[in-house]
Amino acid sequence: MDTDMKPPVAAADFLKQYGWGDAQLSPVAGDASFRRYFRVRDGDRRAILMDAPPPHEDPTPFIMIAEYLKKSGFAAPEIFARDLNHGLVLLEDFGEERMREHLDHHPEDEDAIYRQAVDLLRELHKVPAASISVYDETQYLREANLLTEYYCPAQKLDVEVESFAACWRKILEPVIAAEEQPVTVMRDYHAENIMLLEDGRLGLLDFQDALIGNRAYDLVSMLQDARRDVSDELEENMLAYYLADHDKDAAEIFRSHYAILGAQRNTKIIGIFTRLSVRDGKQRYLDFLPRMWRLLERDLRHPALEPVTKWFNQNIPGEVRRRPIPVPKKAT
Repeated sequence: MDTDMKPPVAAADFLKQYGWGDAQLSPVAGDASFRRYFRVRDGDRRAILMDAPPPHEDPTPFIMIAEYLKKSGFAAPEIFARDLNHGLVLLEDFGEERMREHLDHHPEDEDAIYRQAVDLLRELHKVPAASISVYDETQYLREANLLTEYYCPAQKLDVEVESFAACWRKILEPVIAAEEQPVTVMRDYHAENIMLLEDGRLGLLDFQDALIGNRAYDLVSMLQDARRDVSDELEENMLAYYLADHDKDAAEIFRSHYAILGAQRNTKIIGIFTRLSVRDGKQRYLDFLPRMWRLLERDLRHPALEPVTKWFNQNIPGEVRRRPIPVPKKAT
C-alpha cells in the first residue's frame, strides 16, 4: 500500500481502545488538505476514521460544527470517538452515495436533488448561527489575495497588488454589512460534500472551516461548483427558487451579494488550485481552472463588480486567463 494510503501509526491503539480493534481499514478519497479518511469495517459495523494530523490539522472545529448541525436537526456525522492529541476521529459512515456520483448516473434527478439542497440551506438560515468566527474583511481579502500570491507569479504577471485589495474592500462593504443578520456558512457546500442518505435526507461533510457570514455564500458554493458543471439554467432556477419569498428589492440585493461572493470565491479557488500545483505538486487541480475562469468572468459582468472587473481587465487579460500554467519539470 502507498505510504499516503497507510493508516497512521496511532490508529491501531485508538481503534482498539474504543472497541474497533478487529476492524479492517481501507482508504477513502480525501480532499485538498492534509486530512485523510479510512473506511472502518468490523462485521456489520461501519465507521469512518478521520486522520487530521497535528500541527497541520485540528479536528476540533469539525467536531464542534458537527455537533451544532446535529443539534439543529441536520444530518452531520455522529462522533463515536476522538483522540485530539493524534488528530484521530471515529465518525459515522454516511455510505458512498455522494450527490456528485448519483447525478452523474441519474441526471434526471438533478432538479429535485438541487431543490432539496436549497431547501436545506433555507432551513439552516432560519436557525441561530453557530458560535464561531465571523467572515470578516480580513478573511475575504486573505482569500482573494491567493490569486496575486500564487496565480500571478505562476503566469509571470507583474500586477497591482495594492489596488487589487482596494477594489475588493470597496465591493465587499455591502456584503459584510449584511452580516448584521448572519448565518452559519459551511463554505464547501457542493455536490462532492453532500451525501444522499438511506432515509432520504442529505448528509453534510467537510464543514470544519465554517464561519458566520452572508447567506449567499453557500448557495454560490453549490451552484458555482468548482468540480461539477452546473448549467446556467439550473443555477438560475435554483437561485430563483431560493428567492421565491423575497420581494423585488431584497432579491436584487441578494443577487448582487451572490455575484460578489461568487467572484471572491472563484478568485480564491484559482489561487488555491494554482498553489496546489506549484507548491504541492498536485497538478490535477489545474484541470479545473478553465471552469473557474468561466464562472469568474460571468460574475464579473455584474455591475456590483465594476471596480474588480476593471482591475482584472487591466492586469489579467483574456488571453492570459486561457493560457495554461507552466508545470515544473520533475528532476531526473
